[in-house]
Amino acid sequence: MTGNAANWFVDRHLEEGRGDKPAFREAWDGGRELTYGELAEGSARFAGALDLAGILRVERAAMFVLDQIEFPLIFWGALKAGVAPIALNTLLATDVYATILNDSRASIAFVSAELLDVVMPAAIASKHLRKIVVIGGASVEGAASWLDFMDGAKPKAAVSCSKDEIAFWLYSSGSTGAPKGVRHVHEALQVTCETFGNQVLNIQETDTTFSAAKLFFAYGLGNGMSFPMAVGATSLLFNGRPTPDTVSTILSTYQPTIYYGVPTLYAAMIHKWETEGAHPEAPLRMCTSAGEALPAEIGRKWKDIWGVDIIDGVGSTEMLHIFLSHRPGDVQYGTSGTAVPGY
Repeated sequence: MTGNAANWFVDRHLEEGRGDKPAFREAWDGGRELTYGELAEGSARFAGALDLAGILRVERAAMFVLDQIEFPLIFWGALKAGVAPIALNTLLATDVYATILNDSRASIAFVSAELLDVVMPAAIASKHLRKIVVIGGASVEGAASWLDFMDGAKPKAAVSCSKDEIAFWLYSSGSTGAPKGVRHVHEALQVTCETFGNQVLNIQETDTTFSAAKLFFAYGLGNGMSFPMAVGATSLLFNGRPTPDTVSTILSTYQPTIYYGVPTLYAAMIHKWETEGAHPEAPLRMCTSAGEALPAEIGRKWKDIWGVDIIDGVGSTEMLHIFLSHRPGDVQYGTSGTAVPGY
C-alpha cells in the first residue's frame, strides 16, 4: 500500500508505459481529452500553483466543480500538495454552501463558471476563503481565472505522507440535517479498488467507463475516477444532467464497456426504449446500481434488453463505496447482495 495515493493512481502509470493513454474524455461535442501523462504533469503543476497561492499543507480546497477534466487535475494535484480537496455536490443552494464553507474552513475554492451565480455569494461571504478560482467563462470580480492561477506554476512532486493521513473530504447528503463532512485517508481509495473494483467489477485496463452518478458522490468518485485509474482504463466525463436522452447518446457515441447508473435513471431509460422501440448499441459488459433499492422488474427488463445484469449494491459516503453487493453470475433481484470481501 502506498503512502500518498497520487503516486499510485497517477504517477505509476508513467512508469508502466501509459503516459499517452487517455485517462479522461469529456463526453460532449468538442470535449477535451486528458492522458495519464498530461494528468501527471498537470496535477504536479497544480500542486505547485497551490504553493504559489500560499495554500499550506493540511488546509482544505473546496471543489464546486462539474465533471470535467479540471476535476481530476484539482483532486490529485491537491493530494500531491498535501492539501485536502473537498468534492462538493454541485446541485445545492447558496445557504448550504455557506454552511459547508464555514464548517470545513476551506482556504481556497475552485468553481466551474456555470455554478457562479449560486456559489459566489457564499464564497465571498466566507471568513476562511483566501482565494477563489473560476474554471472557464469570463473573469469575475473577486476571483482569479483558472489560467491565471496555473500561470507560472512549476511541477511539484507528491509530498511524502503516511497511508492513514487525511487525503480528502466528502459531504454527506444531509438527510438527517445539514450535510456532514466525512474525512477519508489516502489508503481508503486503493482499498475500494482492491475490494469492489477488483473483486466485483473486475475492471480492466481495456475498459471504458461511464458513470451517470457524478464525481462528487462517493459512488461516482469510485466509478468515474479511482476504479478506472487503478487499472489504467479510460473514464468518460459528462458535465450535464444525465437524462435518458443524454445517456443513450453517450452509450451510442462513446461505446463504454462499464456503465454505472441509479434505479430511477435505469427505469426512465427502459421506458424511453420501450416507447421508441429501440435502444442504442454499446459493448456493455458490466452495469451497476446504487443510491436506492433497485426494483427487481427493472433489473430483469435491463437484462432482457442488454443481456447484462445490473449489479446492485449498497454503499455510503462514510464507507466511501459499496460494501454489500451482488456479483456477476450471482444476482438475486430484490435483495441487497452479500458483503464485499474486505468489509
